[in-house]
Amino acid sequence: MAEAVANVARKVNATVEEGSDTLDLSNCKLISFPDGIFKVLKGVSENIRVVTLADNEMKAISSSFFAYFTQLRELDLQGNVLTKLPNAVEEMKHLISINLANNNFSIFPDKLTEIATLERINLEGNQITEIPMEKLSAMPALKWLNVKSNPLYTETQCARKCPLKFDIVES
Repeated sequence: MAEAVANVARKVNATVEEGSDTLDLSNCKLISFPDGIFKVLKGVSENIRVVTLADNEMKAISSSFFAYFTQLRELDLQGNVLTKLPNAVEEMKHLISINLANNNFSIFPDKLTEIATLERINLEGNQITEIPMEKLSAMPALKWLNVKSNPLYTETQCARKCPLKFDIVES
């Protein structure tokens, strides 16, 4: 445990010292995003464009995370145990790419469809059975959706055969 905490501290301090636009806390055994990081990153959070929290043990991500990292362009949450996102995710006005692969989503996170800038959504390897094709088709910037390795209903598969303005990866 102490080693994991020290690893997180090293990575956060490196981001601050280097003035980096990327915060990489992948493989840190996190079960949630540590609130203490908000204090350490105070003053540089608006410069953070990419956050990687991949391959942790996160069950949830708080609304305060999205309120704090307002300038995020890319968010990588793959390889956790997330089942949903907070409503605050829709406030991400600059988000271009979100990776939610290999989590425990059984329902498509609808609030993603309200992010006008979102171009890429990766939901590979979850338990999603239905995709809101109508809402996805209305997204102005969406270019790519990966729903590979999800137990999609046959009706959903049929709906995907319609002409789409974005690429969809499946099966």
